[in-house]
Amino acid sequence: MIIFRYLAREVLVSMFAVSGVLLLIIMSGRFVKYLADAAAGKLDPGVLFAIIGFRLPGFLELILPLGLFIAFLLAYGRLYMESEMVVLSACGMSPRRLMYYSLSLALVVALLVASLSLVISPLGVARAEAIFLQQSQRSEFDHLTPARFQKTQGGASVTYADELSSDRKQMLKVFIAEMDTAEEGEAIDLAVIRAASGEQVIDEATGQRYLQLTDGYRYSGQPGDADYRVVHFDHYRQLLEVNSKSSKRSKRADSRPTRELLTADDSEGVAALHWRLSLPVLVVVVTLLAVPLSKTNPRQGRYVQMIPAILIYIIYLVSLNAARGAVEESDASPWSSIWLVHVVALVLASALWLWPSVKRRLRARRLQELSHA
Repeated sequence: MIIFRYLAREVLVSMFAVSGVLLLIIMSGRFVKYLADAAAGKLDPGVLFAIIGFRLPGFLELILPLGLFIAFLLAYGRLYMESEMVVLSACGMSPRRLMYYSLSLALVVALLVASLSLVISPLGVARAEAIFLQQSQRSEFDHLTPARFQKTQGGASVTYADELSSDRKQMLKVFIAEMDTAEEGEAIDLAVIRAASGEQVIDEATGQRYLQLTDGYRYSGQPGDADYRVVHFDHYRQLLEVNSKSSKRSKRADSRPTRELLTADDSEGVAALHWRLSLPVLVVVVTLLAVPLSKTNPRQGRYVQMIPAILIYIIYLVSLNAARGAVEESDASPWSSIWLVHVVALVLASALWLWPSVKRRLRARRLQELSHA
């Protein structure tokens, strides 16, 4: 148990450190993307941290297997470099027992990944999708940024508000320039509206949303002509349209509960179910790959095995992702695509595990043949 606790501490410390760095990198990149959307008015800045929090389990379910894989390479590679593995082997630590200890750690991480992929991550994705849907159903004026000219109505108008209330419903010192689309050869009508204030109101009879402007002027006419129409108004209402293109968000398979996917017959649901089940298996398989790959010759250096090991992991994960895409697009069987990738990885892990003993037998046979010769 002392040796197991020592190995577990070395591996888990490395895993948490590597996973933390990878999580910080991925979350930073995603947060920058959401921040750009908020700066463009597509998202409310107040929901950014909520979205990141709900997406966190989805990041972890992919980061933890890679973190564990690299942790085995780093921890065991250091033990080989400092000849601690030689000492442990001299004290009776066989390669088989080392694999048993490693698989014990992998099973704990696999259970954590299973809880993330099967339960927690779908809930987080569903909550994040609900926020995105709520944001997409806002009118164009909900996306306005104070003291900034912004295009609305697909670029047919430009809107400016000097100040916005905290609930983004009331505006002060509003300026709107509207341009009517004209056919070829026809003059373009331009209308300019300025008002002291404006607010969004909902018609109780129809449920439609309007922008109600107060105490302002409307100037309309054709550019270049002096014949402008000027109208002063106390109240002026303008219909607000919801962005229907962005509000048409389908329910993604990643956000559906696992119990619902168990009875799903569509290709996306089947692919999502087998993908979630394959992530805990991924943890076990990468452990079987990492233990033989971590064996390092002290003369070669500690990181000599890192590059080929990382390449194997990348090929493994990319193949899994491609197999999932094949199931989603071509209705291929998940058993002949997703699980076939796991079988190939298991065969490779078995070959790496058995190769040292096969190599010793071949060397012994060659020495025996040379002695008889």
